[in-house]
Amino acid sequence: MAAEANVIEGLKAVLRNIAAAETEADRPNGSVGLIAVTKTFDAEAIQPVIDAGQRAFGENRVQEALAKWPKLKADFSDIELHLIGPLQSNKTKEAVALFDVIQSIDREKIAKEIAREIRKQGKSPRLYVQVNTGLEPQKAGIDPRDAVAFVERCRTEHGLVIEGLMCIPPFDENPGPHFALLEKLAREASVDQLSMGMSGDYETAIAFGATEVRVGSAIFGHRPKPAQA
Repeated sequence: MAAEANVIEGLKAVLRNIAAAETEADRPNGSVGLIAVTKTFDAEAIQPVIDAGQRAFGENRVQEALAKWPKLKADFSDIELHLIGPLQSNKTKEAVALFDVIQSIDREKIAKEIAREIRKQGKSPRLYVQVNTGLEPQKAGIDPRDAVAFVERCRTEHGLVIEGLMCIPPFDENPGPHFALLEKLAREASVDQLSMGMSGDYETAIAFGATEVRVGSAIFGHRPKPAQA
């Protein structure tokens, strides 16, 4: 019960901080959505947050999400599940079937596969393009210099409705310039949604125009360590 209380307090604190950051940035209250990031946490850990009214959640891996979210989504039909991690082409079918929002489109092959599965399944998940604002070789995301043209190709060549951009700034850099760059690219690409900001910098992201922030550890605490083989 203590762990459950801590999670609920974490959720309430994050929501208070979001509201304060909205006020500080002279933005309307409620203009920034919270995506509770549940990677590595099981359904039992997630349930109290659902019971407290949270409905938008983020997962990094399709396979992990498949193990816990179908039943939760069946029990709570208004849950909105976001894929916020890299998408492998061989997981596209499952991703389109399960997720309400796919935030990590970052290359032509994935755009093509998503378009094919949308036509095949008759589903319409909301779609974002992930931008690698720090040009980090180990990180997913399209080169920011190509982002606007890539969004246009997604629309014209693949028939995709792209409504937002997402980024993950380098952990050891000031996130502000990265958030400012993503906001600029969003205006140039004519998209409205900006998914940026995590547990350590979501209030800064709100000041730079985030419409959604992705927060995990500030709600759930430290992530469980993977089991040793």
